[in-house]
Amino acid sequence: MSNSPCILKDTSAGFQRVPIRDELFKHREIECVGEIDAESVSSMILQLRYLQREAPEEEITLYINSPGGEVSSGLALYDVMQAVSCPIRTVCVGMAASMGAILFLAGDRRDILPHARLMLHDPLLPGGGGGSALHINSLARDMMKVRQIIASIIAAHSGKSLDEVFAVTAADTFFDAEEAVAFGLADNIIHRL
Repeated sequence: MSNSPCILKDTSAGFQRVPIRDELFKHREIECVGEIDAESVSSMILQLRYLQREAPEEEITLYINSPGGEVSSGLALYDVMQAVSCPIRTVCVGMAASMGAILFLAGDRRDILPHARLMLHDPLLPGGGGGSALHINSLARDMMKVRQIIASIIAAHSGKSLDEVFAVTAADTFFDAEEAVAFGLADNIIHRL
């Protein structure tokens, strides 16, 4: 038995339990909840591709409540969000942090609930930083490239300059809903879904 909430539907085969996520998916609503990793991103990419195939011009809503996660997986989802023909509405519920915030920014329409928050920072080194001097130097060069990519994405979606973005991402920077709209990270504070 799954912990996913279900509803009962009366079908020709009798009453059946149907996960609420399945019902919401029929209405083109999907979730990005929890850690962003290869498995969660793969699921979201499949859902986006399927919904595009079903109705290439209809909006998809992506609800985000994520602490972030793997940069490479997050960038894969970001690229697909930019590549599908469907407009994507992102809705921040709770917290969209780190890569979760980058995915929120990728929406064509970006709505945030009144008590939701965003957090931006520079990419972090995964799993510590041990190894030889040459290995550490290689990691540092790669991290600086990733930092540039992430900052460019934030700048493109917020209308801020790279210098403004680098100033904000130098440390963990939190934005409440009003601050997110003022900084160009969100479009609207919404009170109804």
